[in-house]
Amino acid sequence: MSKQEKINNFNPNDLGDVNAGIFGLPFTTDEAEVVIVPVPWEVTVSYTCGTAKGPDAVFDASFQVDLFDPFVKDAWKTGIAMDEMNIEIQDKSDTLREKAEEYLDLLSKGDDPEESQLMKGIRKEINAACEWMNAEVKKRVLHFLEKKKIVGLLGGDHSTPLGMMQALAEKFGEFGILQIDAHADLRDAFEGFQYSHASIMFNALKIKEVNKLVQVGIRDYCEDEFDLIKNSNGRVKTFFDRDLKQARYAGENWSETCDRIIAELPNKIYLSFDIDGLDPKLCPNTGTPVAGGFETEEILFLLEKIVKSGKKIIAFDINEIAPGEDEWDANVGARLLYRISNMVALSNGITV
Repeated sequence: MSKQEKINNFNPNDLGDVNAGIFGLPFTTDEAEVVIVPVPWEVTVSYTCGTAKGPDAVFDASFQVDLFDPFVKDAWKTGIAMDEMNIEIQDKSDTLREKAEEYLDLLSKGDDPEESQLMKGIRKEINAACEWMNAEVKKRVLHFLEKKKIVGLLGGDHSTPLGMMQALAEKFGEFGILQIDAHADLRDAFEGFQYSHASIMFNALKIKEVNKLVQVGIRDYCEDEFDLIKNSNGRVKTFFDRDLKQARYAGENWSETCDRIIAELPNKIYLSFDIDGLDPKLCPNTGTPVAGGFETEEILFLLEKIVKSGKKIIAFDINEIAPGEDEWDANVGARLLYRISNMVALSNGITV
């Protein structure tokens, strides 16, 4: 059956078919315009675990998402499909997470990794495995970019999209990153792990094609990170949560704030969305929740304005979704994934 035949035979108002693809859609990765690459990895998380289960949980929750999109007409027809889960990544994450916890326990007790052969060995193994994971992600993303797909990455922790950023640099040349997050993620090899989830943007800035990093909602950061931002000569522009809130208290509305954010962005944008950028009532099980943050519609309003501005969102990630005892976090994540996928497709000129 062709894609058009599938569209003709599909009723978007029916209950989600759990035997179909993500969101109950009938499309394969060859047919879909947007392909989601799941990366179930969380080796270097520094607080609580669970994000490696995020891709599966979001997939399961996606069947509860209504397919009507008020911003993008007949959005479901463009097609969203999820790539197969990389079981090797999942298995390595499970195994190495146990070793990372042993390392972190020793670190918290004051042991020096430079003097402990055990800690030094664990750190070396984990850093090497993270390099392998990055290479696997880069290879898979390039595979879909060559097929002219729009790629979204679904983590896992926030270390997962580095390989994707490297792939985008090869494919698109210079681009900027729009980071929605509670944390600056600008630490240099946090806890000794070169590819820590807390170091993702520090590592992203090593990619010469990343010409701008615009951070929005940051409310948890250290002095070294603040100094890096201050001394970046404008390459990093941070809209701290505190400043955004105070501007609102002083009378600036969110639309005006969004205009200030958009003015800092280049024409080609990669969206990196850590779910803890939201108010933690929306993601209580995420690895490192922080008081403050956004409502979902605030972020979607910003993205809609970016699309209307004519700037292009070339790819995106959503990460740090950790399911709890219920589907709440995954429910929020699935709805964001659907709306963002549709907007990114539209910003690339894909319409139905």
